[in-house]
Amino acid sequence: MIYVTQPSMPPLEEFVEYLEKIWESKYLTNNGQFHQELEKALCEHLGVKYISLFSNGTLALISALQTLRITGEVITTPFSFVATTHALHWNGIKPVFVDIEPETFNLNANKIEAAITPKTTAILPVHVYGNPCNVDKIQQIADTYGLKVIYDACHAFGVNINGNSVLNFGDLSVLSFHATKVYNTFEGGAIICHDAATKKRIDFLKNFGFADELTVVAPGINAKMNEVQAAFGLLQLKYVDEAIAKRAMVAKRYRESLKGIPGIHFLEDIENVSPVHSYFPILIAPQSFGKSRDDVYNLLKQNNIYSRRYFYPLISQFPTYKAYESAQSSNLPIAESIAKQVLCLPIYPDLEIEQQNRIVYLIKQR
Repeated sequence: MIYVTQPSMPPLEEFVEYLEKIWESKYLTNNGQFHQELEKALCEHLGVKYISLFSNGTLALISALQTLRITGEVITTPFSFVATTHALHWNGIKPVFVDIEPETFNLNANKIEAAITPKTTAILPVHVYGNPCNVDKIQQIADTYGLKVIYDACHAFGVNINGNSVLNFGDLSVLSFHATKVYNTFEGGAIICHDAATKKRIDFLKNFGFADELTVVAPGINAKMNEVQAAFGLLQLKYVDEAIAKRAMVAKRYRESLKGIPGIHFLEDIENVSPVHSYFPILIAPQSFGKSRDDVYNLLKQNNIYSRRYFYPLISQFPTYKAYESAQSSNLPIAESIAKQVLCLPIYPDLEIEQQNRIVYLIKQR
């Protein structure tokens, strides 16, 4: 079977060495040795000042909103994984959906201002598939209206704009280290911030609000990354650049094989951006291709190839959110059109050329 993505696994014997050290130390969690080492190593690798590790990306998103004390309404995208909007819901915040750009599938910065109300406190954009949002325009709007910006950067590990990490934009950025991501710690996540005081508050919140053994300073939760996750993360960091390079080759082969086919479109790399190829989405226009996206999806599935319709349905179409005025179809024409056409093809470092050729062959069948 071929899945849309598979975790990159380092040598088992190296991981066993880490596990033996954890076993010897008897320190399993609560800011242990490997946790501290991983935070330092990721700051250096990613080019960021401060990072706080989490047990998963969803808890990191929920905690990021708590960190900045976000309330009221937050402008966000309907074209994302549900955790983006669930994090708002869990904080009692109303999501306000804005349409996306047809070129990048990211939140359309030119439509944000029209969605701002007196209750708006923040913008929560997503770097979809790791493609950076229009960070300059979004920051300009935020500064004008006094809003916070939290980026869902769960796909954007290692992405740079003109040599600067995309994680350095906005007030906070949130990463996911889920097993299907370019870089993973089995499960895991992180919040990137820009000053020591904010990191201190984040670290309080992820550990029940404890400042010391006897003092609780905030209504925190338990979202700590344990030592096994951190150890695996340190090991993965040794191989992540190699994994990204291999993903780039897979993406290149897809582009060369699918280029020029009527009805098949894919995203081009953005100038001055170093991509990591978290996903390889294509759009299938049934009128010119001759088959629908779902036809192709089902054909691949019948051949044990598991692509993903990321992101379909839109978050705005789920029962929890579809009653919001901003969720109406008339407000989101581009997002709804993209959601009906998008298909993410398998992409991971160990995807063999023969397997990829078979995927392309099946797609081309009319």
